[in-house]
Amino acid sequence: MTWIAASEKDNGQITLEKRLWDSADQFRANSGLKAQEYSGPILGIIFLRFAEVRFTQQRARLKLPSAPARGRGGESAAAPSRRGSRVDQPGAYHAAGVLFLPQHARFDFLLNLPEAADIGAKVNDAMRDIEKHNPQLAGVLPKTYNLFTSTLLKELLKKVSEIPATVDFDAFGRIYEYFLGEFARTEGQKGGEFYTPSCIVRLLTEIIEPYHGRILDPACGSGGMFVQSARFVAEHKPAAVEPDGAPPEYSGDPARELSIHGVEKTDETGRLCRLNLAVHGLEGDIRHGGQVNSYYDDPFDACHPLPSDPRRAGDEGAQDTASPPSNRPAVHPSPSGRRAGDEGHEIEAASGRFDFVLANPPFNVNAVDKERLKDSVGPGRRFPFGLPRTDNANYLWIQLFHSALNPKGRAGFVMANSASDARSTEQEIRRKLIESRAVDVMVAVGPNMFYTVTLPCTLWFLDKAKASRPSPTSPTGRASAAAELPSPTGRRAGDEGDAHDRANTILFVDARHIYRQVDRAHREWTPAQIGFLANIVRLYRREPPDYTLGGAEAKAKVGELFAAQRSTRPAGQPSPAGRRAEDEGAPTALRYRDIPGLSKAATIEEIAANGWSLNPGRYVGVAPGETVSDEDFKEQLETLNEELETLNAQARELEARIAKNVTEILEA
Repeated sequence: MTWIAASEKDNGQITLEKRLWDSADQFRANSGLKAQEYSGPILGIIFLRFAEVRFTQQRARLKLPSAPARGRGGESAAAPSRRGSRVDQPGAYHAAGVLFLPQHARFDFLLNLPEAADIGAKVNDAMRDIEKHNPQLAGVLPKTYNLFTSTLLKELLKKVSEIPATVDFDAFGRIYEYFLGEFARTEGQKGGEFYTPSCIVRLLTEIIEPYHGRILDPACGSGGMFVQSARFVAEHKPAAVEPDGAPPEYSGDPARELSIHGVEKTDETGRLCRLNLAVHGLEGDIRHGGQVNSYYDDPFDACHPLPSDPRRAGDEGAQDTASPPSNRPAVHPSPSGRRAGDEGHEIEAASGRFDFVLANPPFNVNAVDKERLKDSVGPGRRFPFGLPRTDNANYLWIQLFHSALNPKGRAGFVMANSASDARSTEQEIRRKLIESRAVDVMVAVGPNMFYTVTLPCTLWFLDKAKASRPSPTSPTGRASAAAELPSPTGRRAGDEGDAHDRANTILFVDARHIYRQVDRAHREWTPAQIGFLANIVRLYRREPPDYTLGGAEAKAKVGELFAAQRSTRPAGQPSPAGRRAEDEGAPTALRYRDIPGLSKAATIEEIAANGWSLNPGRYVGVAPGETVSDEDFKEQLETLNEELETLNAQARELEARIAKNVTEILEA
């Protein structure tokens, strides 16, 4: 299927972001520094502007004698009646998830400094004071402003001050993310080490749906996976009240619903991640620098159940002391819509402690010291399916993600295309992974979606509890409107017979020809395209569609392809189910079906017959009337050539073995 969206027209937000970026680029040109040297200081100034806006808002609230203090989720918090006495107490800000800023560390103070002052030294002092009063930022903020002239810093402060103090919380985050993306593009290959395009990450989060729980990224870069997970939680809030009028159990507040854990090998990038979390009002346990390396180190003991949780298959994930306790009772649905106690598919013995894993690991890394990994191999360990003999770390990463998940956990990650068809021991590991019934969805992504590489890639999605067919409810446990719609057979959504058995099928989606061209060398997905792709997965999972992302455009595209057929019988004539034609399909029900060129739910038997390949192109095929593009033909030819080389090698091996056996018989 081909869907090339029109180029986006600039709106006010994009104009502001671009104007700020143009100034930053001018700053770089006048400073004589490399991109990696000036990116940190500029992001630090944007962070300071953001921090002051939130600080000023909280300070104004604290000055109101009759106004209750606000906690992280916006709820009232008990406080002394003399509110004014707390306006300079850091704890009064920390309780609301706001950073405390001393007088000389506030953006407006620095902005109003005379150019004759040593502004670089003043900004460095401000960053140190912020870290001193906000321990979660210790060692994070940039302190190299003394490298720049006061004139340049003055101009930068003036430009950043153009960000209105009235912009909403998410707008600052978008500006920050925009700068991260532009720096990634400027820095080339190094930029790809810390930044994954937001459209890719948004699709990952839309499919794994991280509403509540412990989330891990063992190659976290600048923290984009965490930021987009928080955005998902905030945007996909449930209705204000339950149907019975009771308040909802689910807060919709990312700081309360998510417990963030990350590992980053590069110390500088790890600090960037912690700063990114702070800009978005989040905190997390980010281990970075030093000797931390996810191949050899497991700082969160990810592949073992939590100490407080004597794990049984299907038990609800328990929380440890590093995570906020769940406020859901045993009967309340988990983030994936399943209730505590629902049994998962019990094949794989290993069960980790995380509800969600999101990652974009480095592809095709070689020279990993496998001798250091030998004690982590086997059921219940980090590499449950064994070590690949090839000098390639792709299947090390895949197993790390799998083993970190608890029995109900979901993972979404980016992986090199070659991993989907890799042969030899990698194929054997892939077979074991597929037979564990954890692989849920595979999405093929076209070229030019990343800043640093032009090659296409594949998105993998794991769901350790996919065999437990989810109920037709929203993540908050309430039946959706779609669940009440009668199907063409006369049964409601919850009564439908299985068109596919999720335990024994994998959904393949080909999104290579769905994109918007940003410029000659870069593509992206629009919100409508992301919403469309995510809702294909929801329909496959028998979950109600969600058009929070993509809105009417995504809804129209989903309806165009997956709406059930309306009746063609004359009005008044009853159907075999007893309904009249005018009553049927209004509104029209949606049901997943395979669509050539777009999606295919393939059985384990089909996958085994294809050499345990997880390449979507093998199963999805080409839509009627479409032709195979040169790009697709080249990819298919490379795959077939690889298969031919493998078969030729096996033939030569058999030929040598036969010749040896014949010789031994003749000489006997």
